[in-house]
Amino acid sequence: MAFDIDLIKKVYAEFEGKVNEARKLVNKPLTFTEKILYAHLTAPAQRAYQRGADYVDFAPDRVAMQDATAQMALLQFMQAGRNRVAVPSTVHCDHLIMAQTGAAQDLAIAKKDSSEVFDFLASVSNKYGIGFWKPGAGIIHQVVLENYAFPGGMMIGTDSHTVNAGGLGMVAIGVGGADACDVMSGLPWELKMPKLIGIKLTGKLNGWAAPKDVILKVAGILTVKGGTGCIVEYFGEGAQALSCTGKGTICNMGAEIGATTSTFAYDDSMGRYLRATGREDVAAAADAVKTQLTADPEVYANPEQYFDQVIEINLDELEPHLNGPFTPDLATPISKMKEAAAANGWPTKVEVGLIGSCTNSSYEDISRAVSLAKQVNAKGLKTKAEFTITPGSEQVRYTIERDGFLDTFASIGATVFANACGPCIGMWNRVGADKQEKNTIVHSFNRNFAKRADGNPNTYAFVASPELVTALAIAGDLTFNPLTDTLVNEKGETVKLDPPTGEELPAKGFSVDDPGYQAPAADGSGVEVKVAPDSKRLQLLDPFPEWEGTDLKGLRLLIKAKGKCTTDHISMAGPWLKFRGHLDNISNNLLIGAINFFNDKTDNVKNELTGVYGPVPATQRAYKAAGIGTLIVGDENYGEGSSREHAAMEPRHLGARAVLVKSFARIHETNLKKQGMLALTFANKDDYEKIQEDDTIDIIGLTEFAPDTSLSLVLHHKDGTSETITVNHSYNAQQIEWFKAGAALNIIRREFAAKQKAS
Repeated sequence: MAFDIDLIKKVYAEFEGKVNEARKLVNKPLTFTEKILYAHLTAPAQRAYQRGADYVDFAPDRVAMQDATAQMALLQFMQAGRNRVAVPSTVHCDHLIMAQTGAAQDLAIAKKDSSEVFDFLASVSNKYGIGFWKPGAGIIHQVVLENYAFPGGMMIGTDSHTVNAGGLGMVAIGVGGADACDVMSGLPWELKMPKLIGIKLTGKLNGWAAPKDVILKVAGILTVKGGTGCIVEYFGEGAQALSCTGKGTICNMGAEIGATTSTFAYDDSMGRYLRATGREDVAAAADAVKTQLTADPEVYANPEQYFDQVIEINLDELEPHLNGPFTPDLATPISKMKEAAAANGWPTKVEVGLIGSCTNSSYEDISRAVSLAKQVNAKGLKTKAEFTITPGSEQVRYTIERDGFLDTFASIGATVFANACGPCIGMWNRVGADKQEKNTIVHSFNRNFAKRADGNPNTYAFVASPELVTALAIAGDLTFNPLTDTLVNEKGETVKLDPPTGEELPAKGFSVDDPGYQAPAADGSGVEVKVAPDSKRLQLLDPFPEWEGTDLKGLRLLIKAKGKCTTDHISMAGPWLKFRGHLDNISNNLLIGAINFFNDKTDNVKNELTGVYGPVPATQRAYKAAGIGTLIVGDENYGEGSSREHAAMEPRHLGARAVLVKSFARIHETNLKKQGMLALTFANKDDYEKIQEDDTIDIIGLTEFAPDTSLSLVLHHKDGTSETITVNHSYNAQQIEWFKAGAALNIIRREFAAKQKAS
């Protein structure tokens, strides 16, 4: 029986009635996305909600957390005063395992080095009724797809790639830990009603084209911020022809276009996957309401009338793509790569090919890659690049080992890493990366920001499907086009790779000895959660201070960030992951990757107290010690990338008061609001140029802080002149209360304490 089957049956029992009521309010046919959203309102709707404008309260069915973000989420939840989580929740240990030599050794080292964190997460989970997936069990999103995702459901997760569950017909959304804390505490979860992008897929994938190429092409069309504030709904004959895990791949990388999430309507491929993963009961329940788990017929017949934007892609004509370097939306068809590489001076020798990760680690992905690996020996070839495999779960790893896939990979010299995130999030101890040599890697991951995989700013990382990555690793050449080009084997013969083939699901079924799951205690009241006061990895939280009730005056500029400033720039991952449970220690990476507008350097800003340039965190700590607040200024799509709320908590902890940018990525803006920071945007983006390095800054209008009302920024320049600019915000009345209280968690704690006192 599936996890939480009673909850799933309850969702389905109420689904049609809620959808019918919503249809009356909206007064038109509904998309599948709208059905899920309206079916998960905290309270019955009294009117149709305006997309992109109205804030709406939702009641998600479940919460998922990975070990890096779970630490802060659960440290916050421990302050909320609850005895048990209000909705089914899970923790997955996948981020704290360094890829270095191989699965067994790397996992053993991680269990030893991070035992304190794993023990903390296990004990907190046990105490509060949270399912715990041990280190080595797999990557959160693959494990969720295999065990928890269900068509028509809604979940939130403390990782931006929570959206992967859209492959099984969920509305699954990445959030910060404070949002997760709200839902686990039984409170409504707030989201601005998303706009809707419909993507119609016609035709059918063939040859070298893969589901990954769909989202790589979409990223090229929409760019890294084209999906911001939107949910993407895929439909059409091409969508139905995709496997469930292929759909998951597409939804997974929707995070790279800034989409709130992506989803597909329920179809036969999802039913097959549910049954293959032991959830026949969920498949049967979904089949019983199948007509509800898709858009109304009129929507897909005339999508332009129901979506805010419609894109059509013919899968018959879709060509394999390589996206990158340094951004996941720079899309190049493989036939154009030779020309693009030459024009841009990209190094064309492929040093490493890496497949797997939460994006592409399904049985189908691995089987298609192994069909190419088999050709290496069969055709007398030798793999020219290093090659690594990162299985997505112990269930997948065990099954592909049983079916001989790992032996095939071993025969071409491949390394199998642990069932964890590894190189995808910078947990890759790559030999020689410290030399910072210019080189190229290709991988089937989702992100390729500078320094992300190996810490080397000169590593040119390109994103592709697992099968194209495998082909390029065999050839060792970024410009190799397997559709047309040939290779010379060890005998000097000219050979051509055959197109990849694979199986959607294992013919002998999935198998696993120990999936790695630990159920929580039925009554966790006696479980003690210990955090050593001298721990370098964990730190209990103190509440952030309330707003002082005045305008903010005399602020100094901490940094004016130039160009792309992702959550990797604001709060790096990789070696810093070890401090995700210790706010003060991890704050030492604050904005160390951001480029200072005034000198084009990273981690080098002017301390106005001394006139000396130095690291960003040290400079901010000096301002905090002097009781001086600061302002952070950024460019477009500030906070793009991960859901990590540390990027919001660190500046708050160190005394920054506001972040002013041209535009925000959705999750990061919400995280800033939740932590009591001011998240502001330029009313006139050209005013970004007016911010000078030595400015003293006042934020005026906070005593009348109100929705839809702009604030003023007074810039006092060093030459004695001043100028005032207008800044906007997107705070609603509830979010303004978060700011006034010092953080959303302060309100939760206060309300719970009042209830306890009253009872």
